[in-house]
Amino acid sequence: MPQQAKGPRIYRRKDTGIYIIRDTGRGERSTGTRDRGEAEKALARYLQERDRPGGPATPDQVTVAEVLTIYAEEHAPTVKDPVRIAYAIVPLVQYFGDLTLSAVTRETCRGYGRSRTKVTKRDPKTKEPLETAPLGVGTIRKELGVLAAAISYCKEEGRVVNPPKVHLPEKPEPKDRWLTRSEAARLLRAAWRNPEATHLAKFILIGLYTGTRKTAILQLRFMPHTGGGHVDTERGMMYRRGAGQVESKKKRPPAKIAPRLLGHLRAWERNGKGRHVIEFDGNGVGSIKTAWATAVREAGLEGTGVTPHTLRHTAITWAMQAGADIYEAAGYFGVSVETMFKVYAHHHPDHQENAVAAVGRGGRKL
Repeated sequence: MPQQAKGPRIYRRKDTGIYIIRDTGRGERSTGTRDRGEAEKALARYLQERDRPGGPATPDQVTVAEVLTIYAEEHAPTVKDPVRIAYAIVPLVQYFGDLTLSAVTRETCRGYGRSRTKVTKRDPKTKEPLETAPLGVGTIRKELGVLAAAISYCKEEGRVVNPPKVHLPEKPEPKDRWLTRSEAARLLRAAWRNPEATHLAKFILIGLYTGTRKTAILQLRFMPHTGGGHVDTERGMMYRRGAGQVESKKKRPPAKIAPRLLGHLRAWERNGKGRHVIEFDGNGVGSIKTAWATAVREAGLEGTGVTPHTLRHTAITWAMQAGADIYEAAGYFGVSVETMFKVYAHHHPDHQENAVAAVGRGGRKL
Protein backbone atom coordinates (compact mmCIF):
# COMPACT_ATOMS: atom_id res chain seq x y z
CA MET A 1 0.00 0.00 0.00
CA PRO A 2 1.54 3.34 -1.03
CA GLN A 3 2.60 5.66 1.78
CA GLN A 4 0.33 8.64 2.21
CA ALA A 5 1.94 12.01 1.53
CA LYS A 6 2.50 13.97 4.69
CA GLY A 7 1.98 17.34 3.08
CA PRO A 8 3.87 20.54 3.87
CA ARG A 9 5.60 20.55 7.28
CA ILE A 10 8.63 22.03 8.98
CA TYR A 11 11.68 19.96 9.85
CA ARG A 12 14.68 20.94 11.93
CA ARG A 13 18.03 20.02 10.41
CA LYS A 14 20.29 18.28 12.91
CA ASP A 15 23.51 19.69 11.45
CA THR A 16 22.60 23.39 11.40
CA GLY A 17 19.52 23.59 13.63
CA ILE A 18 17.74 25.62 10.94
CA TYR A 19 14.15 24.73 10.14
CA ILE A 20 13.25 23.81 6.58
CA ILE A 21 9.90 23.36 4.84
CA ARG A 22 9.34 19.96 3.26
CA ASP A 23 6.54 19.48 0.76
CA THR A 24 6.11 16.15 -0.96
CA GLY A 25 6.67 16.50 -4.67
CA ARG A 26 7.88 20.10 -4.34
CA GLY A 27 11.20 19.59 -2.61
CA GLU A 28 12.26 21.64 0.38
CA ARG A 29 13.23 25.21 1.19
CA SER A 30 14.99 26.82 4.13
CA THR A 31 13.12 29.11 6.50
CA GLY A 32 16.42 30.74 7.49
CA THR A 33 15.62 30.56 11.20
CA ARG A 34 16.25 28.32 14.22
CA ASP A 35 13.18 29.61 16.02
CA ARG A 36 10.19 27.29 15.73
CA GLY A 37 7.66 30.10 16.01
CA GLU A 38 9.26 31.99 13.14
CA ALA A 39 9.52 28.77 11.14
CA GLU A 40 5.78 28.16 11.56
CA LYS A 41 5.08 31.66 10.29
CA ALA A 42 7.28 30.93 7.27
CA LEU A 43 5.28 27.73 6.67
CA ALA A 44 2.04 29.71 6.78
CA ARG A 45 3.40 32.16 4.22
CA TYR A 46 4.53 29.27 2.06
CA LEU A 47 1.08 27.69 2.12
CA GLN A 48 -0.57 31.00 1.32
CA GLU A 49 1.73 31.56 -1.63
CA ARG A 50 1.50 27.96 -2.86
CA ASP A 51 -2.28 27.80 -2.79
CA ARG A 52 -2.84 31.19 -4.33
CA PRO A 53 -4.64 31.10 -7.70
CA GLY A 54 -2.54 31.83 -10.75
CA GLY A 55 -2.20 35.40 -12.00
CA PRO A 56 -1.81 38.68 -10.14
CA ALA A 57 -2.74 38.72 -6.47
CA THR A 58 -5.11 41.16 -4.87
CA PRO A 59 -3.90 43.12 -1.82
CA ASP A 60 -5.65 40.71 0.56
CA GLN A 61 -3.95 37.68 -1.04
CA VAL A 62 -0.31 38.67 -0.57
CA THR A 63 1.63 39.74 2.49
CA VAL A 64 3.89 42.74 2.81
CA ALA A 65 6.78 40.39 3.56
CA GLU A 66 6.22 38.55 0.27
CA VAL A 67 6.23 41.79 -1.70
CA LEU A 68 9.43 42.95 -0.02
CA THR A 69 11.06 39.55 -0.60
CA ILE A 70 10.28 39.68 -4.32
CA TYR A 71 11.71 43.18 -4.51
CA ALA A 72 14.84 42.20 -2.59
CA GLU A 73 15.52 39.07 -4.64
CA GLU A 74 14.68 40.39 -8.09
CA HIS A 75 15.32 44.14 -8.12
CA ALA A 76 17.78 44.97 -5.33
CA PRO A 77 20.72 43.11 -6.98
CA THR A 78 20.40 45.38 -10.03
CA VAL A 79 20.82 48.69 -8.19
CA LYS A 80 23.99 50.51 -7.26
CA ASP A 81 23.64 50.10 -3.49
CA PRO A 82 21.46 47.09 -2.57
CA VAL A 83 22.62 47.33 1.05
CA ARG A 84 20.52 50.45 1.54
CA ILE A 85 17.44 48.54 0.41
CA ALA A 86 18.30 45.69 2.77
CA TYR A 87 18.63 48.07 5.73
CA ALA A 88 15.15 49.44 5.03
CA ILE A 89 13.52 46.05 4.47
CA VAL A 90 14.53 44.63 7.86
CA PRO A 91 12.44 47.05 10.01
CA LEU A 92 9.61 47.02 7.46
CA VAL A 93 9.29 43.23 7.73
CA GLN A 94 9.50 43.44 11.52
CA TYR A 95 6.56 45.84 11.63
CA PHE A 96 4.31 44.76 8.75
CA GLY A 97 5.55 41.16 8.41
CA ASP A 98 2.59 38.81 7.90
CA LEU A 99 0.05 41.59 7.42
CA THR A 100 -1.50 41.52 3.99
CA LEU A 101 -0.89 44.34 1.57
CA SER A 102 -4.44 45.57 2.21
CA ALA A 103 -3.29 46.50 5.74
CA VAL A 104 -1.06 49.25 4.36
CA THR A 105 -3.07 52.36 5.17
CA ARG A 106 -2.39 55.91 6.25
CA GLU A 107 -2.73 54.87 9.90
CA THR A 108 -0.42 51.84 9.69
CA CYS A 109 2.17 53.98 7.90
CA ARG A 110 1.93 56.51 10.72
CA GLY A 111 2.19 53.67 13.23
CA TYR A 112 5.33 52.44 11.51
CA GLY A 113 6.86 55.89 11.88
CA ARG A 114 6.01 56.00 15.57
CA SER A 115 7.56 52.57 16.11
CA ARG A 116 10.95 53.48 14.65
CA THR A 117 13.48 54.49 17.29
CA LYS A 118 17.22 54.49 17.71
CA VAL A 119 19.36 53.73 20.74
CA THR A 120 20.90 56.91 22.16
CA LYS A 121 22.46 55.46 25.33
CA ARG A 122 23.67 52.00 26.36
CA ASP A 123 24.73 50.51 29.67
CA PRO A 124 28.55 50.72 29.69
CA LYS A 125 28.85 47.23 31.17
CA THR A 126 26.06 45.18 29.59
CA LYS A 127 25.71 47.29 26.42
CA GLU A 128 21.95 47.00 26.83
CA PRO A 129 19.87 49.96 25.56
CA LEU A 130 19.02 52.49 28.25
CA GLU A 131 17.53 55.33 26.23
CA THR A 132 15.98 55.57 22.79
CA ALA A 133 14.80 58.42 20.61
CA PRO A 134 12.54 58.62 17.54
CA LEU A 135 14.20 58.29 14.16
CA GLY A 136 14.29 61.34 11.93
CA VAL A 137 11.45 61.93 9.48
CA GLY A 138 13.89 61.70 6.59
CA THR A 139 14.92 58.15 7.53
CA ILE A 140 11.31 57.03 7.94
CA ARG A 141 10.46 58.50 4.53
CA LYS A 142 13.30 56.54 2.94
CA GLU A 143 12.21 53.27 4.55
CA LEU A 144 8.57 53.67 3.59
CA GLY A 145 9.79 54.75 0.17
CA VAL A 146 11.36 51.30 -0.22
CA LEU A 147 7.98 49.74 0.58
CA ALA A 148 6.33 51.97 -2.01
CA ALA A 149 8.98 51.01 -4.58
CA ALA A 150 8.52 47.29 -3.81
CA ILE A 151 4.76 47.54 -4.28
CA SER A 152 5.22 49.47 -7.53
CA TYR A 153 7.70 46.87 -8.78
CA CYS A 154 5.29 44.00 -8.08
CA LYS A 155 2.50 45.87 -9.85
CA GLU A 156 4.64 46.51 -12.93
CA GLU A 157 5.74 42.85 -12.97
CA GLY A 158 2.13 41.68 -12.90
CA ARG A 159 2.34 40.21 -9.40
CA VAL A 160 -0.22 42.51 -7.74
CA VAL A 161 -3.30 44.39 -8.90
CA ASN A 162 -4.86 47.48 -7.34
CA PRO A 163 -2.18 47.88 -4.67
CA PRO A 164 -2.62 50.39 -1.82
CA LYS A 165 -0.83 53.71 -1.57
CA VAL A 166 2.04 54.06 0.87
CA HIS A 167 1.58 57.26 2.84
CA LEU A 168 4.88 59.00 3.52
CA PRO A 169 5.38 61.62 6.23
CA GLU A 170 5.82 65.18 5.07
CA LYS A 171 9.25 65.84 3.64
CA PRO A 172 11.39 67.73 6.18
CA GLU A 173 12.80 71.09 5.31
CA PRO A 174 16.35 70.95 3.90
CA LYS A 175 19.04 71.34 6.54
CA ASP A 176 20.72 74.72 6.44
CA ARG A 177 23.39 74.07 9.07
CA TRP A 178 26.74 75.33 7.88
CA LEU A 179 29.97 76.26 9.63
CA THR A 180 31.21 79.74 10.17
CA ARG A 181 34.88 80.35 9.40
CA SER A 182 35.62 80.29 13.12
CA GLU A 183 33.77 76.99 13.66
CA ALA A 184 35.53 75.39 10.70
CA ALA A 185 38.91 76.52 12.02
CA ARG A 186 38.18 75.05 15.45
CA LEU A 187 37.07 71.75 13.96
CA LEU A 188 40.12 71.52 11.72
CA ARG A 189 42.44 72.45 14.59
CA ALA A 190 40.93 69.74 16.80
CA ALA A 191 41.59 67.14 14.09
CA TRP A 192 45.18 68.25 13.43
CA ARG A 193 46.06 68.23 17.13
CA ASN A 194 44.94 64.63 17.54
CA PRO A 195 47.75 62.33 16.30
CA GLU A 196 45.15 59.63 15.68
CA ALA A 197 42.98 61.90 13.52
CA THR A 198 45.23 63.50 10.90
CA HIS A 199 43.22 61.57 8.31
CA LEU A 200 40.14 63.43 9.53
CA ALA A 201 41.89 66.79 9.05
CA LYS A 202 42.50 65.86 5.40
CA PHE A 203 38.86 64.83 5.07
CA ILE A 204 37.69 68.17 6.48
CA LEU A 205 39.90 70.18 4.12
CA ILE A 206 38.63 68.34 1.05
CA GLY A 207 35.04 68.70 2.24
CA LEU A 208 35.36 72.43 2.83
CA TYR A 209 37.12 73.13 -0.46
CA THR A 210 35.08 70.88 -2.75
CA GLY A 211 31.77 70.09 -1.04
CA THR A 212 32.23 66.44 -1.97
CA ARG A 213 30.09 63.87 -0.16
CA LYS A 214 31.61 61.73 2.60
CA THR A 215 31.69 58.39 0.79
CA ALA A 216 33.20 59.90 -2.34
CA ILE A 217 35.98 61.56 -0.31
CA LEU A 218 36.87 58.34 1.50
CA GLN A 219 37.07 56.47 -1.82
CA LEU A 220 39.53 58.93 -3.40
CA ARG A 221 42.92 57.68 -4.50
CA PHE A 222 45.89 59.22 -6.28
CA MET A 223 45.36 57.09 -9.36
CA PRO A 224 42.31 55.97 -11.36
CA HIS A 225 40.45 52.91 -10.06
CA THR A 226 37.04 51.38 -10.57
CA GLY A 227 35.85 51.53 -6.96
CA GLY A 228 35.84 55.30 -6.56
CA GLY A 229 37.20 58.63 -7.70
CA HIS A 230 40.75 59.94 -7.88
CA VAL A 231 42.68 63.19 -7.87
CA ASP A 232 44.99 64.17 -10.71
CA THR A 233 47.52 66.41 -8.97
CA GLU A 234 49.34 67.12 -12.22
CA ARG A 235 46.30 68.59 -13.98
CA GLY A 236 44.60 69.84 -10.82
CA MET A 237 41.38 67.87 -11.26
CA MET A 238 39.27 65.73 -8.95
CA TYR A 239 37.23 62.94 -10.47
CA ARG A 240 34.63 62.03 -7.88
CA ARG A 241 33.34 58.90 -9.60
CA GLY A 242 35.28 55.79 -10.61
CA ALA A 243 35.08 54.30 -14.09
CA GLY A 244 33.25 51.27 -12.70
CA GLN A 245 30.68 53.25 -10.76
CA VAL A 246 27.22 53.93 -12.12
CA GLU A 247 26.03 57.54 -11.90
CA SER A 248 23.17 57.95 -9.44
CA LYS A 249 20.86 60.78 -8.42
CA LYS A 250 23.65 62.02 -6.17
CA LYS A 251 25.81 63.43 -8.95
CA ARG A 252 29.59 63.19 -8.76
CA PRO A 253 30.84 65.58 -11.46
CA PRO A 254 34.57 66.22 -12.00
CA ALA A 255 35.83 69.33 -10.23
CA LYS A 256 38.77 71.64 -10.64
CA ILE A 257 40.87 71.71 -7.48
CA ALA A 258 41.46 75.05 -5.74
CA PRO A 259 45.17 76.05 -5.67
CA ARG A 260 45.48 75.88 -1.86
CA LEU A 261 43.94 72.43 -1.66
CA LEU A 262 46.04 71.29 -4.62
CA GLY A 263 49.18 72.19 -2.70
CA HIS A 264 48.05 70.03 0.21
CA LEU A 265 47.16 67.13 -2.07
CA ARG A 266 50.56 67.18 -3.76
CA ALA A 267 52.26 67.10 -0.37
CA TRP A 268 50.08 64.22 0.81
CA GLU A 269 50.86 62.30 -2.36
CA ARG A 270 54.61 62.77 -1.88
CA ASN A 271 54.63 61.92 1.82
CA GLY A 272 51.85 59.33 1.99
CA LYS A 273 52.41 55.66 2.70
CA GLY A 274 49.79 54.34 0.30
CA ARG A 275 47.63 55.17 -2.68
CA HIS A 276 44.64 56.48 -0.72
CA VAL A 277 44.08 60.20 -0.29
CA ILE A 278 42.48 59.64 3.13
CA GLU A 279 44.68 57.05 4.79
CA PHE A 280 45.52 55.70 8.22
CA ASP A 281 48.82 53.81 8.56
CA GLY A 282 48.96 53.49 4.79
CA ASN A 283 45.49 51.97 4.45
CA GLY A 284 42.23 53.44 3.25
CA VAL A 285 39.70 54.66 5.82
CA GLY A 286 36.22 53.15 5.85
CA SER A 287 34.71 55.19 8.70
CA ILE A 288 35.41 58.51 10.40
CA LYS A 289 32.64 58.18 12.97
CA THR A 290 34.82 58.01 16.09
CA ALA A 291 37.37 60.59 14.98
CA TRP A 292 34.59 62.94 13.90
CA ALA A 293 32.76 62.72 17.23
CA THR A 294 35.99 63.44 19.10
CA ALA A 295 36.86 66.46 16.96
CA VAL A 296 33.34 67.88 17.20
CA ARG A 297 33.44 67.57 20.99
CA GLU A 298 36.88 69.14 21.33
CA ALA A 299 35.87 71.96 19.00
CA GLY A 300 32.92 72.80 21.23
CA LEU A 301 30.40 71.89 18.54
CA GLU A 302 28.77 68.89 20.20
CA GLY A 303 24.99 69.02 20.10
CA THR A 304 24.89 71.68 17.38
CA GLY A 305 23.88 69.37 14.53
CA VAL A 306 27.31 69.28 12.88
CA THR A 307 27.79 66.12 10.81
CA PRO A 308 30.23 65.21 8.02
CA HIS A 309 27.55 66.30 5.53
CA THR A 310 27.68 69.77 7.11
CA LEU A 311 30.98 70.27 5.26
CA ARG A 312 29.12 70.01 1.96
CA HIS A 313 26.52 72.57 3.09
CA THR A 314 29.35 74.80 4.26
CA ALA A 315 31.28 74.67 0.98
CA ILE A 316 28.19 75.54 -1.08
CA THR A 317 27.11 78.27 1.35
CA TRP A 318 30.55 79.88 1.33
CA ALA A 319 30.56 79.80 -2.47
CA MET A 320 27.22 81.61 -2.52
CA GLN A 321 28.36 84.16 0.07
CA ALA A 322 31.40 84.85 -2.13
CA GLY A 323 29.12 85.64 -5.08
CA ALA A 324 29.64 82.50 -7.19
CA ASP A 325 27.38 82.05 -10.20
CA ILE A 326 24.50 79.81 -9.13
CA TYR A 327 24.43 77.78 -12.35
CA GLU A 328 28.19 77.23 -12.39
CA ALA A 329 28.16 76.31 -8.70
CA ALA A 330 25.35 73.80 -9.31
CA GLY A 331 27.53 72.06 -11.88
CA TYR A 332 30.63 72.17 -9.69
CA PHE A 333 29.00 70.72 -6.58
CA GLY A 334 26.65 68.31 -8.38
CA VAL A 335 23.49 70.00 -7.06
CA SER A 336 20.33 70.62 -9.04
CA VAL A 337 19.60 74.24 -9.92
CA GLU A 338 16.26 73.86 -8.13
CA THR A 339 18.04 72.92 -4.89
CA MET A 340 20.50 75.78 -5.31
CA PHE A 341 17.67 78.29 -5.46
CA LYS A 342 15.63 76.61 -2.72
CA VAL A 343 18.38 76.03 -0.16
CA TYR A 344 21.41 78.20 -0.92
CA ALA A 345 20.49 81.20 -3.09
CA HIS A 346 19.50 83.41 -0.14
CA HIS A 347 23.17 83.44 0.94
CA HIS A 348 24.19 85.15 -2.32
CA PRO A 349 24.96 88.88 -1.95
CA ASP A 350 22.85 89.63 -5.05
CA HIS A 351 19.89 87.52 -3.91
CA GLN A 352 16.63 89.24 -4.99
CA GLU A 353 18.61 92.41 -5.74
CA ASN A 354 16.84 93.02 -9.05
CA ALA A 355 13.43 92.38 -7.48
CA VAL A 356 14.15 94.84 -4.68
CA ALA A 357 15.35 97.44 -7.17
CA ALA A 358 12.26 96.93 -9.32
CA VAL A 359 9.97 97.32 -6.32
CA GLY A 360 11.77 100.52 -5.41
CA ARG A 361 11.32 101.97 -8.91
CA GLY A 362 7.71 100.91 -9.53
CA GLY A 363 4.38 101.92 -8.07
CA ARG A 364 3.28 105.19 -6.59
CA LYS A 365 5.10 106.93 -3.77
CA LEU A 366 3.63 106.48 -0.33
